[in-house]
Amino acid sequence: MSGIRTNAAAVMLGVSPNTLRSWERRFGYPSPSRTSGGHRQYELHEIEALKQAFEETHNVSSAIALARQRGVGLPSASRLGVALTRFEEEKAAQLLEESMALRSLERTIEEVLLPAVGELQIDDAGQPEYEFAWRFATGWISALRRVAPPASRDEAVLIFDSSIPCDLDALRVQGLELMLRRVGIKTLVLTAGLDPARLGRALRALRPSALVLGGRRASLDTIGRLVYAARSGERALEVFDFGGALPDTGASTVRRLGESPMLACETLLARVGERRQERVVADADPLTARRALLSI
Repeated sequence: MSGIRTNAAAVMLGVSPNTLRSWERRFGYPSPSRTSGGHRQYELHEIEALKQAFEETHNVSSAIALARQRGVGLPSASRLGVALTRFEEEKAAQLLEESMALRSLERTIEEVLLPAVGELQIDDAGQPEYEFAWRFATGWISALRRVAPPASRDEAVLIFDSSIPCDLDALRVQGLELMLRRVGIKTLVLTAGLDPARLGRALRALRPSALVLGGRRASLDTIGRLVYAARSGERALEVFDFGGALPDTGASTVRRLGESPMLACETLLARVGERRQERVVADADPLTARRALLSI
């Protein structure tokens, strides 16, 4: 990191050099090193972190505590959240690129992007900062989806998304779709508002082995008609709930994937593999079937 002298650091923070030195004595932060001539030299990242925190809190002790908590290290959800709150698109993109240099893409979405956007969702009334963050995240995921490798597996997953624009659930569905594509599973996302009678062509083209219900905006009647139409195709479909699309009454036989795109992707990948093995066993001659069963 770059080092700066006391006067330059004080100018960045909008305080006097004496005030900056008093913070060092009182709070131990920011903590400068010393040059060979004995002059203080501050780390630029500490000054930038303190400046951002002070603008948010307008209180010295709170700002210093917040700057210490954020630190540097890995790009975090809180640092990304600050950039999104400031409408700094280039900075947000840079933080995500830095994260992917140290984390997987999946972990970057799960641990950095989704929490950062979620923290800005105050209520349903809508905030400019949250809408900017949601649209930035949507564009970022969409760009990565366009360069995802082509499907390399026979299995396919159909996702009915009942969320609406600016729903955090919509971002989770987008994240799950991207992760499924990256492991080679052919994936199609359709809105839950489609006419079930018009699904035939999509089902014949995709031939899905799993159906995922995402979002929380569809009625049980709407979901029921979609599931019935999807299951009327040639292949038997296993239905999954992602993120609470169905009320948890305890009586449903639909398997729940939770809200984590990473865990949902892992569960679906394992399940479609099991279904493939079951089909192999069902179609095989008795000797091959017995060997396949023994290998499970």
